[in-house]
Amino acid sequence: MEIDTTVNERILQVRQTFGYSQKKFAEGIKLSKSYLGEIEANKRRANDRIIQIICLTYGVNERWLKTSLGTMFDETVDPRLEQVIHNFKKLDSLLKDHILQQLDFLVHYSEIKREDR
Repeated sequence: MEIDTTVNERILQVRQTFGYSQKKFAEGIKLSKSYLGEIEANKRRANDRIIQIICLTYGVNERWLKTSLGTMFDETVDPRLEQVIHNFKKLDSLLKDHILQQLDFLVHYSEIKREDR
């Protein structure tokens, strides 16, 4: 029987699944590295706002994050995302960093275009 984990432990699991440092993961959800570290160390509680941001930013299943029921990621995965993940894993570290920089640029550009509408 699997031992139930806390929300904070599941947040750590999500970060580790992506292979992100605390700094990189925290930047994605607009937290400081130290605040995220305190959450992961069970010194702070992850409030509903933080949970929602993690779910939206990283595609995490909110029900799983709050209760450990279901799967870590939303079931409705875009097959294109699966292809990106598959190919991304084949790249060396330098190319992965380059892809992430390009993706950040594209997201930023998309947000600017949306604001102009």
